[in-house]
Amino acid sequence: MKAENCIDYVEIPVADLPRARAFFEAMFGWEFQEWGDEYISFNDGRLHGGMRTADAAAATTGVLLVFYSEDLERDVARVQELGGTISQEIFSFPGGRRFHFLDPAGTEFAIWSEVAE
Repeated sequence: MKAENCIDYVEIPVADLPRARAFFEAMFGWEFQEWGDEYISFNDGRLHGGMRTADAAAATTGVLLVFYSEDLERDVARVQELGGTISQEIFSFPGGRRFHFLDPAGTEFAIWSEVAE
């Protein structure tokens, strides 16, 4: 049963579909299904979404998808090992810490963690 008024699906425009897929498979273990040469859908274990081929990566001033992690330092290293670029180093905010990164296809995302008690 679908939950009314809740985000149900996320679609991400990407300039390089194979690179984006490889990055998210390795970084987060997402499962993908191909729907032709220009679209893939994914399941992150909780949310379904898709990636579509676009002329350019989504603007960094657009909507920001933020992932949760228990180990930001580990994930900074993983992003870099997998070909991503850190666009904003780890910083604190009320209630937590986070960093921003560009995936290898140039789309910006963030990863946050709660403040350790």
